[in-house]
Amino acid sequence: MMSPVRICLLLLGIYLCLLSGCKQRAKLPPLAGDAVLLAYGDSLTYGTGAGEKESYPAVLEQLTGHNVLNYGVPGEISADGLARLPGVLEHEKPSMLILCHGANDILRHMDQHEAADNLRGMIRLAKQRGIAVMLIAVPAFDLSLKPPEFYSEIAAEFGIPIEAKSLPRILGKGSLKSDYIHPNAAGYRQLAEDLAALLKKSGAIQN
Repeated sequence: MMSPVRICLLLLGIYLCLLSGCKQRAKLPPLAGDAVLLAYGDSLTYGTGAGEKESYPAVLEQLTGHNVLNYGVPGEISADGLARLPGVLEHEKPSMLILCHGANDILRHMDQHEAADNLRGMIRLAKQRGIAVMLIAVPAFDLSLKPPEFYSEIAAEFGIPIEAKSLPRILGKGSLKSDYIHPNAAGYRQLAEDLAALLKKSGAIQN
């Protein structure tokens, strides 16, 4: 039987681990100066609710100095995104994929297991081509605004960085959204700033 002292030390170790973060932050390879980033998804990537130059890819391009391509298609479900992606990757040959998909699956109450598998398929397509991946979690469009668990599970499975707090925080604040599912210009700027910060924390951007 473990002594009280050892139990206390074990609990202290667990507490300190949780406090500092036991999981090592997922890292990305440093981006070359001419690296192209592919922002891929649906209307949240396209920038519905704001002007063309106010979408998160446009703002992220300004913040990072990297070319950020906007391949968002409003209304697209994840199955169609998976089918579309190979041609886009072949044509653009990006260094990084920023994946924000699944919102329309959630809105239409489609099978979340299928949505998760489609996201996995998109990530595999990128990784097979040596393309780094960063994931954006989409919230459930209800009072909780909590992203489905499969986003964090997929990020852990592939060891990729995930921005899971930005969209829930933005869509929970009236001044940052254009309607109940889309940010406005200020909201997209906040998302871009959060992604730029994550790129730095993950090592993709050095300065």
